Amino acid sequence: MTVGSQADQGKAPVARDRLHVNCAGSEVFGHVTSRWGILVLAALLDGPLRFAALRDEVEGISEKMLSQNLRDLVGDGLIARSVEPDTPPKVSYALTPPGRELAERLYAVLEWIGRNLT
Repeated sequence: MTVGSQADQGKAPVARDRLHVNCAGSEVFGHVTSRWGILVLAALLDGPLRFAALRDEVEGISEKMLSQNLRDLVGDGLIARSVEPDTPPKVSYALTPPGRELAERLYAVLEWIGRNLT
């Protein structure tokens, strides 16, 4: 016996399916909530930054970890990477509209933690 009715078959998954570890967004969620992901997104709230400035803004992050997090977040569509043709090329990173919306919400969590748990 299955739970639900035959009328439920063929419908889109319900919102609670997003709580499953294998849901479509779990990889993105992992990138965003990683040790550095939330801080990289928050650092870009004030505007675009070049790699070195972003590294300096996110205290303690190594260049390797910053590169990996940027690659993941660009791939997720939350950060845009732009290259200015120059010698050497100037690469900067900025939040996309969905990235900005998410970063603002995550920043509110960081502020809450600062007020309540420190």
